[in-house]
Amino acid sequence: MKCAMYYHNRDIRLEEIPVPGIGEDELLVKMHACGICGSDVLEWYRVNKAPLVLGHEMTGEIAEAGSNVSAYHEGERVFVSHHVPCNTCRYCLAGHYTVCDTLRSTNFDPGGFAEYIRVPALNVDRGVFLLPDDVSYEQGTFIEPLACVLRGQKIAHLKPGQSVFILGAGISGLLHLKVAKALGAGAVFVADILQERLAFAEQFGATGAFPSDTDVPEQLKEANHGHLADLVIVAAGAVEALNMAWKTVDRGGTILIFAPPEPGIDIPLPLFDIWHDGITITTTYAGSPLDITEAMELIRSKNVAVEDMITHRLPLARASEGFALVEKARDSLKVIIEP
Repeated sequence: MKCAMYYHNRDIRLEEIPVPGIGEDELLVKMHACGICGSDVLEWYRVNKAPLVLGHEMTGEIAEAGSNVSAYHEGERVFVSHHVPCNTCRYCLAGHYTVCDTLRSTNFDPGGFAEYIRVPALNVDRGVFLLPDDVSYEQGTFIEPLACVLRGQKIAHLKPGQSVFILGAGISGLLHLKVAKALGAGAVFVADILQERLAFAEQFGATGAFPSDTDVPEQLKEANHGHLADLVIVAAGAVEALNMAWKTVDRGGTILIFAPPEPGIDIPLPLFDIWHDGITITTTYAGSPLDITEAMELIRSKNVAVEDMITHRLPLARASEGFALVEKARDSLKVIIEP
């Protein structure tokens, strides 16, 4: 079968590898669509593991089911979660599913940028979700990133009517915009260094969109009735975005660090101000099976529209072009690879 083999961001090769064989408790799924995630182009995160087949925002059709699999059948349309929790460790029992060791070590074989994947038994047990008839394969590629966003806003305890400020208007930041609006946020503001991204934010209903190289705190206060934001979401891994978070969160507010900074990055914190102004800082990583179920329903019900975020559809043979578009981060949002 064909796959897009990752060596680094500018070296994605169309290669032939064997179709993986499956065991009696496993599934073979034919890929129909797989989105390129922003994390796929973070070389510091990926390149040390190369060569490998990436892709985790994957939907497809069951091509073969192992002899012991009774819950799923050949021909069914599915979304497959690459990370699944054990549900029994101290972290899972406390509701912290996404820091579970099992979740962090599970995956499918190879990655979603291949014509077929093998779904291991544990993923079959708790990581396969039937796509509703009214959710397309392409829409289904948003389930995983939307679940991550939804979990983050739940952890941050977003309340209806609160103001939200999102640093970074990439696909994650714009999904945060859409989810915040769907969950009843009041005003939702966005900042980014790229005018193209700010145009997307305005298109998707941002109350205000600010260039990052201007006086953002002052613009935010002017647009938000003299106040900073109740919830600041850091959806860009740049140090500048983290430093801006302290300057744009209102007293009693929350900062959600959503995008990962590069390992080894340390920044000074205005600890007195954080203490004095009652600021909460929290983080989030990945999504749980419950978040995936809720994200799927948001898409099915059209409470969060996703099709208008698809800017490019490319075949496996052009995956390298897709990675370049995502890394450039200008006139692309969601790039989807299809067989």
